Amino acid sequence: MVHWLRSRSLRGRLTFLSAAAVAVAIALSALACWFIVHKQLYGQVETELRNAPAPRGVTLHVPCPSTPEAALQKVQTAPPEVTGGPVPRDTQYVLADPVQVCLPPSASSAIAIQKSDIEALQHSGSQSIIRDGHYTNGDPAMVRVSVFRRPGLPPVLVMVATPTKSVEDSLQGLAILLGAVSLGGILLAAVAGRLVAHSSLKPVDQLTDAVEHIARTEEVGTTIPVHGDDEIARLSTSFNSMSTALANSRERQTRLIADAGHELRTPLTSLRTNVDLLIRSDDTGRPLPPATKTKLLGNMKAQMQELTVLIGDLLQLSRPDTPKAGPSLTVVALHEIAGRAVERAKLRGPGLVFETTTEPWYVHGDAAGLERAVINLLDNAVKYSPPGGTIEVRLQQGVLTVRDHGPGIPPDELQYVFDRFWRSPSSRQLPGSGLGLSIVAQSVRDAGGEVALGPAEDGGPGALATVRLPGGPAPE
Repeated sequence: MVHWLRSRSLRGRLTFLSAAAVAVAIALSALACWFIVHKQLYGQVETELRNAPAPRGVTLHVPCPSTPEAALQKVQTAPPEVTGGPVPRDTQYVLADPVQVCLPPSASSAIAIQKSDIEALQHSGSQSIIRDGHYTNGDPAMVRVSVFRRPGLPPVLVMVATPTKSVEDSLQGLAILLGAVSLGGILLAAVAGRLVAHSSLKPVDQLTDAVEHIARTEEVGTTIPVHGDDEIARLSTSFNSMSTALANSRERQTRLIADAGHELRTPLTSLRTNVDLLIRSDDTGRPLPPATKTKLLGNMKAQMQELTVLIGDLLQLSRPDTPKAGPSLTVVALHEIAGRAVERAKLRGPGLVFETTTEPWYVHGDAAGLERAVINLLDNAVKYSPPGGTIEVRLQQGVLTVRDHGPGIPPDELQYVFDRFWRSPSSRQLPGSGLGLSIVAQSVRDAGGEVALGPAEDGGPGALATVRLPGGPAPE
């Protein structure tokens, strides 16, 4: 059965299971109903039989007819006498040694005698016994068996019967009716299960169509409508989120490739031009002046360095935008990273003044990525600081701030500063690829922190970069 279910479609399994559940419920209800009616009907028959009057004195003319059929024919000439009340309709008396059956005049059918009835005559008890039995013509009946004792005379077995054929006919009719109702209920349950499965799986069909459409056309970003808040709705919402995330990822990838191609084109074009100039000068036999050649080679070296930095930045940004997990996440001393970054920044801005105040602060993160982020912040401050300017570096309570005294950032450009390859129109003549702050944002996010860049808090010139990283003053 399990193998058969697994080989069916989900819609078929839902239909079968719903119909089976309803069928079991209907069958149990029908059986319970039948047994309750059976108990009540036979209980009424037993109550009526138990309450039937019992004779207090009986006078029998013996010998009785030898058979019940003969007793029915001769009962008028040899009637038993009963005192103390009327004789019930289906009553007969049984004498032992030898066994003789005597029927009253009102009897319409003789009651079949069992071995246990004869054995009852040999016991001294007089308690009535209610048992299932039948008439001699085969009709079912419920029989009350009791022993009537007379002083100085042999005991008489009194058998009183009530026919139960009408009860059995009623129960049989009820069984047929319940069976028909059960069968109809099962069929209706199968139809309802099919409709419910079709309705419930409609979002799954839509999801399947969307997935097949994406697989066929590679058009990520396709979504399906979501209705309600059940499991299917959650699945649809999750699919829509995944599809949107894939679309955004592809869009970022496409934009990164386009921007990288644009940024790489400029230094590569300049390198090609310089190399062509050197080759032509050698081919034509007119070598360049030594000063020009030296300057040209210096430019080529600078362009190669720019390419190296740009490729490194692209490799840094090619990582996923989710926090890294695993052994690369270690306890990092942020104050030590800030100190090393300041020393490197001093080499790049020899005429600048660095005011540094750091407190111990330890975070969980990638040491290389965080150091690259702090260096990029300081490089950005060095780039925009005026000659002889001051750069303030503070690390207090897990908040790292880098303040320069340059021209600052226009308010309308603050929303773009962490975008990849974005460069302010006023600073495009300066070296750089526009990836430094993007790397800062990604490295800080990987460590679970936040980064912001805005104007100085005191309203003075320059920009203020703020990095907040979770951690503590002692390593954990």
